[in-house]
Amino acid sequence: MSAGLENIRQVMADFLREKGICAVTTWPMEPRAERDGPVVAVSLRKCKAQPASFQDYLGERYDPAADRWEERFGKRAELTFGLDIYGPEKGDGEKIQAAFDKLAGALLLGGPEGMDLREFSCGETVRDGESRRLKRHVEAVCNAWLCAVTDAGGGFIDFELRGVMRQ
Repeated sequence: MSAGLENIRQVMADFLREKGICAVTTWPMEPRAERDGPVVAVSLRKCKAQPASFQDYLGERYDPAADRWEERFGKRAELTFGLDIYGPEKGDGEKIQAAFDKLAGALLLGGPEGMDLREFSCGETVRDGESRRLKRHVEAVCNAWLCAVTDAGGGFIDFELRGVMRQ
């Protein structure tokens, strides 16, 4: 069974690419191509899940595709993403700043579906001697729901990432 977080880094990277930002997930299975310009490395630095209701019960929902009611359970999750920007060592960091401005615009104007941006922060651009690149440390904290659906027998089918309830 899934915990709902297996593809969360990819969801964020895909969202950023849709906004025209060069983004990759950290720890890929295959080698990455060398890039000329800035790239955002997406990682999940922290996940804090907490109960959202009694016994995590969120209620019932009708599934028209299956023509049945499903019970839903879930937890509220706080996800801390690392969105570090790396760029070529040549230059004064202007391209890193431009990439950060584009990243900030994408996140502050909506963010990925199902994630509610709570905090956004960055550090200064520094030279990373290990990678021989310029680097800017960026973090985004989002709230989301990890929801599970039960089948007719009461067993959990799977967890998925769902949106945040608006208050």
